[in-house]
Amino acid sequence: AGSKKFARLIRENQYEEAISIARHQVENGAQVIDICMDDAMLDAHSAMVKFMNLIASEPEIARVPVMIDSSKFGVIEAGLKCAQGKSIVNSISLKEGEAEFLRKAQLIHRYGAAAVVMLFDEQGQADTCERKVAIAERSYALLTQKIGFPPQDIIFDLNVLAVGTGIAEHNGYAVSFIEACRRIKENFPKVSVSGGVSNLSFSFRGSDAVREAMHSVFLYHAISAGMDMGIVNAGQLQVYSEIEPRLLALAEDVVLNRRPDATERLIAYAEEHRGEAQGEKSTQELSWRKSSVEERLKYAMVKGMVDFLEDDIAEALTKYTPLEVIEQPLMLAMGAVGDLFGSGKMFLPQVIKSARVMKKAVSVLQPYIEAVKAQASAAGKQPAAASLQAAPAKVLLATVKGDVHDIGKNIVSVVLACNGFEIIDLGVMVPSEKIIEMALANKVDVIGLSGLITPSLEEMEHIAREMHKRNMRIPLMVGGATTSELHTAVKLDVQYPNGVSYVKDASRAASAVRNLTQGNLREAAAKQQAERYRELRRMHEEANRKKELLTLQEARANKLKIDWSREKIATPNALGITVLRDVAVATLEPYIDWTMLFYAWDVKGRYPDILQHEEKGAAARQLFSDATRMLNRLDKERQLSLQAVAGIFPAASDGDDIIVYSEQRAQPIAVLPMQRSLLKRDDGQPNLSLADFIAPKDSGVQDFIGAFLVSVKPNDPLPQQRRAAGDDYSALLVETLCSRLAEAYAEYLHEQVRKSIWGYDSDGLRGSSEQGIRPAVGYPAYPDHSQKAALFALLNATAATGVTLTESYMMVPASSVCGIMLASPHARYFRVES
Repeated sequence: AGSKKFARLIRENQYEEAISIARHQVENGAQVIDICMDDAMLDAHSAMVKFMNLIASEPEIARVPVMIDSSKFGVIEAGLKCAQGKSIVNSISLKEGEAEFLRKAQLIHRYGAAAVVMLFDEQGQADTCERKVAIAERSYALLTQKIGFPPQDIIFDLNVLAVGTGIAEHNGYAVSFIEACRRIKENFPKVSVSGGVSNLSFSFRGSDAVREAMHSVFLYHAISAGMDMGIVNAGQLQVYSEIEPRLLALAEDVVLNRRPDATERLIAYAEEHRGEAQGEKSTQELSWRKSSVEERLKYAMVKGMVDFLEDDIAEALTKYTPLEVIEQPLMLAMGAVGDLFGSGKMFLPQVIKSARVMKKAVSVLQPYIEAVKAQASAAGKQPAAASLQAAPAKVLLATVKGDVHDIGKNIVSVVLACNGFEIIDLGVMVPSEKIIEMALANKVDVIGLSGLITPSLEEMEHIAREMHKRNMRIPLMVGGATTSELHTAVKLDVQYPNGVSYVKDASRAASAVRNLTQGNLREAAAKQQAERYRELRRMHEEANRKKELLTLQEARANKLKIDWSREKIATPNALGITVLRDVAVATLEPYIDWTMLFYAWDVKGRYPDILQHEEKGAAARQLFSDATRMLNRLDKERQLSLQAVAGIFPAASDGDDIIVYSEQRAQPIAVLPMQRSLLKRDDGQPNLSLADFIAPKDSGVQDFIGAFLVSVKPNDPLPQQRRAAGDDYSALLVETLCSRLAEAYAEYLHEQVRKSIWGYDSDGLRGSSEQGIRPAVGYPAYPDHSQKAALFALLNATAATGVTLTESYMMVPASSVCGIMLASPHARYFRVES
């Protein structure tokens, strides 16, 4: 209610519009929503209850925690009764004494909430570093020792106080906060530190540009000292590295108290720029509209903006023919995008959005192009060439036979299109004959092959041999999760001597195609690559000579030895097959490995640290916002099909085989052959096989095995529709989210098996003390993809989930995970080396 607009909307009972304010905050990056109804003209109690209940049904808002904020504890308790999940109370403090402090804390703890602890005591607010630390130490001791309040549920608000007030005693307030933050986090590493950031710049009301710069500077240094949270308008923060240099220096002088005249200097700056308040930003942000049409198209392409595209293309058509618009300003703009991407100044999500602008531009121009063709045809002429530029290189892309994974290929396709190359995309499961025939028929300049699974590598070798047999000269380019530079050098380059290039990721695709197609680059690049591959083959041969392998008998003699008579093996709560129905996306969301989503989009870094990365942070935050918004939309519109099946069966090992029995152990129903690592070990470690973690059949011990399959599929044809509409970004986002959700589903299912279906690890905490493993087929400990056939039969998986296998044992849909579950506390992940 500190917002006049919000308070007015609540007073006028316009809750829908008030909810849109919260939604806007989340869309702009807020990770917690602070709700306060403290206003003299409001019934805070009823307003809090009504608003909390309304936002509970808004997925876009309800996905973030709520901070229940009031000076009246009765209002806080009313909000707690309505809160979904874990919430935060703002706030409690020692200002009314220890007894009241502990009474409120006990209630908050009972409701399962976290608490903001303001650094006040009976003498008042802490303003110096020493006072802040002393009150924090006292509060921490009372909470943890008196009532067992979890340290991780304590959020200390260190009191952000205004600087730049003209009062000398206030100049060090921000520095005191930062230093206290550092000391408190060192003393109590499990607590969080927060602050109301807007208080800092209170003296500069009316100059939003200055206030935003001060907030960004303060957060930059406070976060480095350990600050975890801040109450701030997420839509009104400047990127630290993008603050105008003079303003940045002036703001840092004030925040860090670096010079006695810092306040006067910043006031002078604010006076100079008084006309540049937040309300007038739209004028500044549209200043690019005053440049030439070519520059405007370039700006729109780089920023991924389509707002003014039709107007700008209409203006461009007064200077150029329709084809010239594409081949001159638009292609120059896409070239700028390619250069920025290649130099690391743009990131993949931004490039995909730029491609969307290009597609939209071409669709706008298409009627004009068709009209020109029709006029030329009516006159009995061929349309004149738009320019004398050389035709762009033509690239054929395909995911090889047996493989349905095309996310990486689709990303490469967009990146190459952004760099001006013509793309022929044959899709997935493409046989070698079609790849070769289409390449020859279309006279392509490069063939690009993609594959995710190990059998795809063999198919690539087959295609390379076939191309060599036909004496083809078209350069070959390969990429995908299982490909590598070493495999390309050892297995592919020797099959096709006319050029096989390994492309590690999408960011290298454009330069690879240029090296393969441009005469001035091709010869030097081919020579350098040939030398590199020769060296890799030499190193590989030398490493293989040094790598000592045991015979299978020797490796078996060095197997993991377990005294099974001493093992306590839990009898499953339920044997047989369990099909999971109606698992919600919201249930799986906490299990998502967001780090791997960023890797899939070539914005590499660990989540959540990547969100604050100096160079990648802005792109990462935008991608994360788009991904979570898309996930909520897919869930709300029921656009995803989530399927899972798990089975628990009696089992025993027989050498390197795992024998799976019927529920009564009456007869074997499957045999799962496991591979054993043959690498000679000098460290005393065993040569492992997954069979080692199952009790032998002659041990007299009854053991069990789990099998599972999970799958996430967008309702057909969602990605195709988005791609057809020119929205590659959304299509790829849907596909990568499905992939992450499938892995999250596997993690969730494993937890359900451990804790309830099997029940052998009911006390294990996810990610820490959990027992057992769930190796998926195709991963290092379980590399044989053909094993999927036995698991599918065991689980009756296709009937249960609709998932099918290709001839190369690729699962359809691709966002599926299949494997086994082993309960032994000795079980661990390893790599089969042979």
